[in-house]
Amino acid sequence: MSSDFEAYEQDFGTLTAEITNKIGRIPKLGGEEKTQLVLNVDKQLEEVRELMEQMDLEVRELPIQIRGMYQSRLKSYKGEMEKLEKDFKRSRIAYSDEVRNELLGEDAGSSESQLIKLREERAHLLDNTEKLERSSRRLDAGYQIAVETEQLGQEILANLHTDREKIQRSRDRLRETDANLGKSSRILTGMLRR
Repeated sequence: MSSDFEAYEQDFGTLTAEITNKIGRIPKLGGEEKTQLVLNVDKQLEEVRELMEQMDLEVRELPIQIRGMYQSRLKSYKGEMEKLEKDFKRSRIAYSDEVRNELLGEDAGSSESQLIKLREERAHLLDNTEKLERSSRRLDAGYQIAVETEQLGQEILANLHTDREKIQRSRDRLRETDANLGKSSRILTGMLRR
């Protein structure tokens, strides 16, 4: 089961990387190429939503002992998905601003170059913010996995301690039984001699 989840994770990583790349390119393109890219990203986002649903179903069918770890990973992926959708919405707004400017026929000049420069800076800032948020989500997920691993280790140690006590008691009973058998054997031998 978890191998299916991990395969979905790989698909998720590939798709989100492609989407992030395309979202960054949307404001820089023009005309039909830009329209096609927007439609393509929209389609890929729908694929990611379906993938998230599959991952959610997989997590629900996992054993309770490991389900928590996978739920926290899924939660971080959902956060990443929401971020992608927000970034896509922002890029579409920028795209629609440019289309509107083209239709209204606003003249180029210094205002357009300033606008382009501001958009590039904004895209750069959004890119850096996204990287920081992704890194912090990965750190949170890593911390969560470490905590869950520690809890699982403590449970395993407790189980091993209980098993050790059971084995110790069984060994003591075996020695006691062996001693009783030895006594019985000596008594029987003595009785036979008499």
